Amino acid sequence: MLRKSVAYTIFALLVAASMVLSGCGGTPTVVTQISSGDTPAPSPTPVPEKKVATLIFTQEFDNLAPLYSSMWFVWTTWQMFDHWAWEFDSNNEPFPVLVTEIPTIENGGVSADGKVITMHLRKDLKWSDNVPLTAEDFIFTWQMAVSSQNTVATTYPYDMISTVEAPDPQTVVVTFSEPFAPWLANLWHGILPAHILSPIYQADGTIDNAEWIKRPTVGCGPYNFAEWESGSYARFVRNDNYWGTPAKIDEIFIRFVPDDASQVTALKAGDADLGTFISYSDVPGLQDAGLKIVIEPSGYNEFMFFTLNAQKNNPALQDVRVRKAIALAINRDGINTDLHFGLTKTPASFWDALPYYNNPPLTPYPFDPAQAKTLLDEAGWIDTNGDGVREKDGVKLEISHATTIREDRQDVQAVMQQNLADVGIKLDVNPVDDTLFFASYADNGPAARGEYDIQEWSDGPLFPDPDIYYWLCDQIPTDANPTGENWFYICDEQLDSLIKLQSTQVDPVARQATISKINQLFYEKVYIIGMWQDPDVYALGTRLQNVKFSGVTMFYNIAEWDLVP
Repeated sequence: MLRKSVAYTIFALLVAASMVLSGCGGTPTVVTQISSGDTPAPSPTPVPEKKVATLIFTQEFDNLAPLYSSMWFVWTTWQMFDHWAWEFDSNNEPFPVLVTEIPTIENGGVSADGKVITMHLRKDLKWSDNVPLTAEDFIFTWQMAVSSQNTVATTYPYDMISTVEAPDPQTVVVTFSEPFAPWLANLWHGILPAHILSPIYQADGTIDNAEWIKRPTVGCGPYNFAEWESGSYARFVRNDNYWGTPAKIDEIFIRFVPDDASQVTALKAGDADLGTFISYSDVPGLQDAGLKIVIEPSGYNEFMFFTLNAQKNNPALQDVRVRKAIALAINRDGINTDLHFGLTKTPASFWDALPYYNNPPLTPYPFDPAQAKTLLDEAGWIDTNGDGVREKDGVKLEISHATTIREDRQDVQAVMQQNLADVGIKLDVNPVDDTLFFASYADNGPAARGEYDIQEWSDGPLFPDPDIYYWLCDQIPTDANPTGENWFYICDEQLDSLIKLQSTQVDPVARQATISKINQLFYEKVYIIGMWQDPDVYALGTRLQNVKFSGVTMFYNIAEWDLVP
């Protein structure tokens, strides 16, 4: 799953500013030499100032290696230094990058039964160290994804592949054990260099500790990874051995900032060329300062997720009436009007950005505290002692809620706390540092371990595909399955069968009908509460030119970006 969250990293602003200044270079001082004949020597040609674009990320990478992260900021950054096999344009349509064409049934790239995908690679591909990129790199990437010796973020969907074969260096044949409809949105997001990592795997039995995993200095994109200073910045420099059209900008400098205020200050001061995940409350001020705001639908919505681990979470949440009462008690439309300036609205579905799958259209549960109270009464949760908190069988209706420390999320927590108190539910709010909140199960991450009754973040299907594999029962994390991504701890057999069915349906009409059933099931059982639609919101400075965004990723045309004085 790709969790889009705005985190806050410890960041020394003055130090980073000095890094920017030193990284940007300048016009060198020209020293005029006088020859022995007193004839002035010709002045050397001034060296052009480097073009350095400064971007702001409000969340620092957890790592940079393909396969090893599910973080949006990492996922999109791969396109700078390690191309996807195909990428998605501003219309969210796939276009070939490492392949000569997108495989289809019509061109023979997809078998009639949907089990076999044949890809033809470009013949001019090479890694930044001039070693050819071939089908063997694809085979190695698959092998590393499914190896039990590697602690990758998820083995999905590579673990659904039976074989990956290379009839020749430019042909890759992928065979699935059964038809797999979402392959286009899931496969080959970053390729591993076999010539770098295969010897390490052979020697150590894993690539987890390989230097390339921490510092991927060899890549196949328009930029090379250069440097990452934890808590401060990362640098990517133009790949002079790039097989494609060279990038126009010399260096991409990414600053990590601790909060929205730091980002806004830098953008207004002209110290950054692009800001990411702009808070809605900051949009008017940035526009007044002359920055361009771009809103790109990306499949994401902000959700509250009920955590239904019967051994750990409040038993009240096992009752759908209680979950529905919580949805009815929160004034979500008011939140979007008052806190988000009416720039977004309440989502009715996990697939709001893919309306084809929201059929029939659903309407969010309304703000109806009276109905919420009635449902809680019916469920047997009554305030018998007059302390304002309902109870049942000696258990208080106290619900824990956790999300990241993003300012608008904390504001929303305060509103929800009051809304729920009005119907007799005590909400214990827990703002958690993003790095800690989204830590893995193995690292005792509270979200991964389902520590809170309700957990909140921005999420969505595998946009632009509707797949939601991480809701499957076998994705529930355990000590034996620490990479499981079902952090909701929901195992619903009906939901499970529908999710598995849709992934095998290559007929789009049949798949649409199945996704619609899943959508209705989510709604009726209130597994999630949609808070607000969460498109990507960017702020662009006046120097940055030729920028295009995709709802899938940010950097699909990064080589075409340019800077003007």
